[in-house]
Amino acid sequence: MTQWLTVIGIGEDGYDGLGQNARQVLAGARTVFGGKRHLELLPAEVVARRVTWPTPFSDAYAMLLALRGEPVAVLASGDPMHFGMGAALTRYVEAEEMRILPAPSAFSLAAAAMGWPIQDIQLLSVHGRPVETLFKAFVPGARLLILSNDGGTPEQVARMLSQSGFQSARLTVLEHMGSDAERHIEGMASAWGHPRCADLNVLAVDCGFTASSARAYSTLAGLPDDAFEHDGQLTKRDIRAVTLAHLAPLPGQLLWDVGAGCGSIGIEWMRAHPACRTLAIEADSKRQELILRNSHALGVPDLKLVRGKAPAALAGLMAPDAIFIGGGVTDDGVMQTCWECLKPGGRLVANAVTIQSEMTLIRWRDTYGGDLTKLGVSHAQPLGSFDTWRAVLPVTVYSVNKPD
Repeated sequence: MTQWLTVIGIGEDGYDGLGQNARQVLAGARTVFGGKRHLELLPAEVVARRVTWPTPFSDAYAMLLALRGEPVAVLASGDPMHFGMGAALTRYVEAEEMRILPAPSAFSLAAAAMGWPIQDIQLLSVHGRPVETLFKAFVPGARLLILSNDGGTPEQVARMLSQSGFQSARLTVLEHMGSDAERHIEGMASAWGHPRCADLNVLAVDCGFTASSARAYSTLAGLPDDAFEHDGQLTKRDIRAVTLAHLAPLPGQLLWDVGAGCGSIGIEWMRAHPACRTLAIEADSKRQELILRNSHALGVPDLKLVRGKAPAALAGLMAPDAIFIGGGVTDDGVMQTCWECLKPGGRLVANAVTIQSEMTLIRWRDTYGGDLTKLGVSHAQPLGSFDTWRAVLPVTVYSVNKPD
């Protein structure tokens, strides 16, 4: 199949800013797709049929594929392969059928305007994504470039920064970059009082070095226990760090957190890498709400909650790369169902506190192999005018890899 689809990056300078290659494609195209704003940038000499993106947008893919083999052009903002239309189209069109002609991305223009080296900053997007994902990026010294969802995003981010203890963070809104209408709006998070900005904007955030009381956490496993809202059903910090080390999250992998409690294991799994995914399975309705609140507050609102009790609630779920069983080890069918659903080469980790659940794990190791680790943790606590060690209940950690 020859190249029939060309995705053209276009900036605020419109047709005048396009190179000769892009102009030749548009001259020879039979159909041009794009947003209303982009299509209006084309001069009358481009005679191709112009098609505005439909609502819902998902219908656009079928419309494009119906024209396979004809010369089709797509107009997209900036670099289509960075949070853009080109990246989305790669899921539907083979690479050899498609040509990409990028323009400078909004991030490149924003970094140039701010004087920030791109390799030293985080590039983020909340366009069509939950804005709570930004909570994970709020750390002292961080510089962020954020593709806004709309003109209300800067005010929302300023409020989130203040709530997280970053009141002194500096924000700069960059509107209509690359055009005569380009404008920069600056302010501090705690004093942000600007009206709604242009819907097309990039937000630059300099978190600065703020007070130690700010709500900022490492992405390494083992967040403080008080980072989570919980009812006592929580895998404690030290045990959680070891458990996640055994689970060994890798980019793009899916975890089942079975008997998720307040969601701590699944949340930390997702914080390890932006592409990590979690299905949190929990039967208790109050804990389900804790999971949702914690996932939003800790920057992983894409965590998926499965309301129900294992093993019945596991039916039909996407096969996982790893499974953690924090509750229900002794329940009929839970271990067996999890093992059967786990992908070949996947990892199963289960924790036990009671003698009965530990015996279950020992029997499983006798049958399927794996490792058993007994963890005993003590914390220094006052005893009169002195200190002593107070031991928490020991935890047995079982981990095993399923054969390929």
